[in-house]
Order: sequence, then C-alpha cells, then structure tokens
Amino acid sequence: MAITPEKITNLPSRSGVYLMRDDKGKVIYVGKAKDLRARVRAYFHSPDGRCQVEFLVRRVADVETLVTSSDKEALILENNLIKQYKPRYNIRLKDDKSYLSIKVTTQHAWPRIFTTRKIVKDGNRYFGPFSSAVAARETLDIVEKHFLLRNCTEHNFKNRSRPCLQYQIKRCLAPCVLPVSQPDYRERVRQAVLFIEGKQDELLAELRQKMAQKSAALEFEAAAKIRDQIQAVEKTLEKQRMVAHWGSDQDVFGLYREGGFIEVQVLFVRQGKLTGSQSYALEDLEFPDEEVMAALLTQFYQGHRFIPDEILLPVELDDREVREEYLRENKGKRVSILSPQRGAKSELVEMARENARQSFSERHDQEKAREKMLQELQSKLRLRNYPQRIECFDISMLHGANAVGSMVTFFNGEPDKSRYRHYRIRTIDASSGGDDFGMMLEVLKRRFARGKEEEDLPDLVVVDGGKGQLAMALAAIAEVGVKGVEAVGLAKMRVQSAPRSTEIERSEERVFLPGQSNPVILKRNSNALFLLQRVRDEAHRFAITHHKKLRARQTLFSALDRIPGVGGARKRALLRAFGSIKRIEKATLEELLKVPSMNEKTAREILQSLCSVSD
Repeated sequence: MAITPEKITNLPSRSGVYLMRDDKGKVIYVGKAKDLRARVRAYFHSPDGRCQVEFLVRRVADVETLVTSSDKEALILENNLIKQYKPRYNIRLKDDKSYLSIKVTTQHAWPRIFTTRKIVKDGNRYFGPFSSAVAARETLDIVEKHFLLRNCTEHNFKNRSRPCLQYQIKRCLAPCVLPVSQPDYRERVRQAVLFIEGKQDELLAELRQKMAQKSAALEFEAAAKIRDQIQAVEKTLEKQRMVAHWGSDQDVFGLYREGGFIEVQVLFVRQGKLTGSQSYALEDLEFPDEEVMAALLTQFYQGHRFIPDEILLPVELDDREVREEYLRENKGKRVSILSPQRGAKSELVEMARENARQSFSERHDQEKAREKMLQELQSKLRLRNYPQRIECFDISMLHGANAVGSMVTFFNGEPDKSRYRHYRIRTIDASSGGDDFGMMLEVLKRRFARGKEEEDLPDLVVVDGGKGQLAMALAAIAEVGVKGVEAVGLAKMRVQSAPRSTEIERSEERVFLPGQSNPVILKRNSNALFLLQRVRDEAHRFAITHHKKLRARQTLFSALDRIPGVGGARKRALLRAFGSIKRIEKATLEELLKVPSMNEKTAREILQSLCSVSD
C-alpha cells in the first residue's frame, strides 16, 4: 500500500505515535510527534529535501498512527512500542544486562553486595551499570576488604556450619555462624552504599568522627580499623577528577558523527566528581542530531538506571519540558535537561564530545585493523569469499567419555559469544576408543543442516586438525548440500625428528586447503596466522571450560550415584547436611538417619559403599 497525499492529509493533527511499516507489514520505525500529520508530511514532502530520511522513506509502504491525550503519553507509548517491535531503523542501545551493575540485597536480614548483569524489580538496590567491569570489581573489592560484608550465596549462607575462608582472611564478619550485631552490620551496609554512591565526603566525615570516639574510649584496635577504612576511601578519591565545586549529580552527553556513523559518550558526574563513562556506537543513522539524541534518551533512562539532577546535552530538544516531567515522576524530584552554550557546563559537554571523538577514532582504527587482517587471511588462503563470519569446530572428550563438539563464532575478527554452541555426540560411542573423524562429521552435518534450513551459514569453517578433519568438513558440506561455505584445517605445530640436534625443533602451524596435498605455511607473526590461532584457541578454551563443569559434576555425585536407593533428592539432602563426600564417609549411622527422607536400609547402604572405600 503506497503512501498517498490523501492518506497523509487524513492523518490527525494531534499528539501521538506513528509506526512506519514495510511492504511485508513489519514495523521498521516508530516515532512520536506533537502534530502527527505535520511530522509524517515532513518525511515525504519536506521542502528542504532532507537526505537524512531518504533511505527510510524508500522502504515505507504504510504508516499507522496512535493518538494520545498528551505529549508525555506519546513519549511513554513510543518507548513501549520500540521495546515491543524492535524496529530496524530506531536507535537501539545495548541492553544494560551486558554491563555489570552492583546489587545490594536490602530486603535480606543480612544484606549482600555483589555484581550482576541482570536487573529485576525485586525491591533491592542496584548501582550502575558500570561500563568497565574492572572498575565495578575494584569497587566491590574495596567494599569487601574494608566493610567486611558477606559475599556468599543464599544457599551457602543458610548451610554454613563454620566460618569460611573470607572470615579467616578478615574480609567478612561471618554473620552466617557467628553472633554478629545486626544493627552494626546494617550500619556497615549503609556506609558501603555511601561509598558506592560516590558520597565519600559524607562517609569520611562519619568515619573520622567514629574513629575519634573509639580513640577517646581507648579502643585503639577498633580505631585503627576505621583508620584503614578512611585511607582506602581517600585513595579512591585520589583517582577521581574533580569537575565541579557545587557537588551535583549530572549525566553529560557528547555526540560525534561522521555521516551516518555516530559515537555518543556519557560522562557520569556524582557529587561533583567524574566517576565513570559509557560509550555507544550507532551506525547507518542519517537522522539529525536532535532526533538521534531524543531517541537515545528515551531508551537510556529505562528500568532502574540512576536519574541525576541535571542532564547536559549538546543539542536542544523540542520536547525538553515533557521529558523533564517524565523523569521527575520517576525520580521523585526535579530533573533539569540543559543544553549549555557557555560556561563550565558547556565545557563539560565539550569534554564529552572530545571523548566521543576519541572513542570513535579508536573504534574505527580497530575495525580497519581487523578488516586488514581478514583481507590478508582471504589472500593467503585464496578464499573466494571475504571471511566476515568464521566458525571453528573442536571435538573433545573427558577420560575417553562425554564426547562433545564445540563451535565458536568470530564476526569481523571478534568473538560473537551469543553464537557459541556445544554439540553432544549422539551416534558414536566415545568409550569404545573414540572416532574423532566420525564425531566431527556428525557435528558438522548437524550444524550445516540447521544453518541451511535457517539460511544462517558462515563464510569460513575452520576445523582443528589436518587432512582427515578437513575431509570430514568437505564431506558434511557435500552431503548437506550447502553453498558458499569454505573450509580449512589448522594443524598444531609438532616436534620434528632431529637426533643430532641439542635443541627441540618444532614445525610451523600448517593450514590444509581443499584439493591441495601440501599445507600452506603462514609466517609466524602474520596477521592471518594470529587470527586463525586465536579462533582455534578460543574453540579449545570453550571445550575445556565445558568439560571442567562436567568433571566437577561427576566428581561431586559419582560416589553417590553407585549407591542403591540414593536418588536426586537424597543426594541433595546428604550434601546439604554434610557439605562433602568426605564428611559423608566419616558419618555414623545415627548422623545419617537425621538426614530428611533417609531410612535405615539406605543409610546402611551408604555406610557400606562409602565407608568401606575410605577404609
């Protein structure tokens, strides 16, 4: 359905939201406007011929509108529809779950502070997100070291019978088993929250007063501990840059663009100190700066993100007052959105823009380096296709059993962990000696069959091994009938036979290509070899990590699995009661009978199976 002038004329001249759909009916853009008719007309009949929206207009087949009673309702509705439809041409920020936040379980009697990537409405407090995982963990390390709060899981907290290592190294008060004063513990939590919030000046004043009180009471050991806390907080303060004297909370946005490629940098200022930053890379967006910034703000302050007193922007927004009202309702106090033109606040915006420019340059330099690396790989291996997406496969076993195929994916030279997969071997029994070639063939056939069905295939497949493994990859490609996928085999270096040499000589890494008997030897320090090794090593690491989990699971339960009458529920009850297999081995019949759901027959079976082994 084409967008006719009559259709635009019939649109309402009221505030609301418009949804642009393509020829398949899919929503590709969602926007809001004070006057829906005027806004939509501007897309199709703009007198200045805005090139920024030509790419969008060419794809629009229909426009749907939803009228609202106010501009604020339009803002909220736009936000909800973007989350619902995820339109192709709307700005979509990386979800906060990809960044670390710090969670304080304030609802618990003995609160715990830890890092998390999942934000839920559970009544607890969240701080962040932190763009740097290192910074978040450093903050948490200081909290644990100097405020002595627990960091154990809820399960461990409930089932401890004696203090853990954290207590031994003086990083926890061990409220799980020791008589700790709850008011004192809550006070420590409150002080830790002040520290995380960036209110170090307020915290320092409290600590100095408390230290003086302890000294006056001749409690010098307690005073010394408080002194150490003060020093830790002061050391943290030294790392932060003072950017204002009035001590306000601000988010400062800087925007830098080159055509449709945009970098946005956000500086977080808390209590007048620059405490962190976060950057966003946006591509293929030719909208004006005002529309980009408005769309970014709509998503930026979703969920539990902290809302500051002031938001400083590089451009003026038409709906500034509506956004201020919306944020004020969420924060519970006044929020100002400013676009300063001069003075200290303008300098902050300029600093954010300069950081965005620097981030843009670094990111594009890295992209150019990765592009050069992939081009070199294509040239050296004489690949028909540019290897934008590479998948590497590895087969691994644990003690001749639990054979698993592992797949890792690299996109534009970087790991794409959302596409990593494990394949449990179904058709071959690894315990009978293991057929690595047959296992590789099974995994690749399953991968290609699904990829062909979903039209989701890589440009290049790398198998860990030589000619044999490469032959399996080519056989899988032929059997499934996929097109456009190339394959190579990467064989590890090996020790060469040199009887008269006093030094161990190793061969170079070898790359086997289809239809070529001799392998390609890439230069030891070449970019192409570095990328292949990185892909292969990542596949191996992914496989080893999976097997460590399997090994831990088997080590924990294998001894109990052999005992008749001990199922999943009893295993959990035994481990909850005793904590380990060794402690179960040392248990008496009377102690075993105290375990829930335990009967005398099963208890005697446990004694006979475990205790006889330990003897």
